[in-house]
Amino acid sequence: MSANLAKLEQHLSTRSYVEGYTPSQADVHVFKLLGAAPDASASPNAARWYTHIQSYAAEHASLPGSSTAGEAFAAGAASEAPAAADDDEVDLFGSDDEEEDAEAERIKAERVAAYNAKKAGKAKPAAKSVVTLDVKPWDDETDMEALEASVRSIEQDGLLWGASKLVPIGYGIRKLQMTLVVEDEKVSTDELQEKIAEFEDYVQSTDVVAMQKL
Repeated sequence: MSANLAKLEQHLSTRSYVEGYTPSQADVHVFKLLGAAPDASASPNAARWYTHIQSYAAEHASLPGSSTAGEAFAAGAASEAPAAADDDEVDLFGSDDEEEDAEAERIKAERVAAYNAKKAGKAKPAAKSVVTLDVKPWDDETDMEALEASVRSIEQDGLLWGASKLVPIGYGIRKLQMTLVVEDEKVSTDELQEKIAEFEDYVQSTDVVAMQKL
């Protein structure tokens, strides 16, 4: 096994490509220099990589990047004869790159973990609904101001009373129409209607005429 093929085998033992995280022109360059698949028994990682890059044969010309990174392999990758190392030659498969990639992966993992922890600890906003409620009096002599005051006297966590108006329904009778905001998990509209019905001197019935999620 040539020195450069040995370096390629070592390089691919911790990553999938010659450069980066997707197939690129660097892979194509080294693939063409090899000319044939490495012996899988002697170079299992290089053989696996060769088969993978071969599957992109129809797309080699369109893969991104340049062959610059792969050119560092040109001195002896195609030959089985050992080649003397040049001290001034850029060592594509040296330990410095491996350490840099490992550091980059560590930083990435830390950022992902920090993001997930932040996301998990962030409280979700409470689900709320806007409700339109009709409150009908007994007759035209019912004190509507007292009726409304009674209804608004109901206080509950997750309940916020809004605007109101009197709406004619016939024979001089007017119903009280109110808007309110409720937190869905804290306030049941059925239970709220039961509380309003307890003001039996004023209230004949109630109806939820509209409900919309916020």
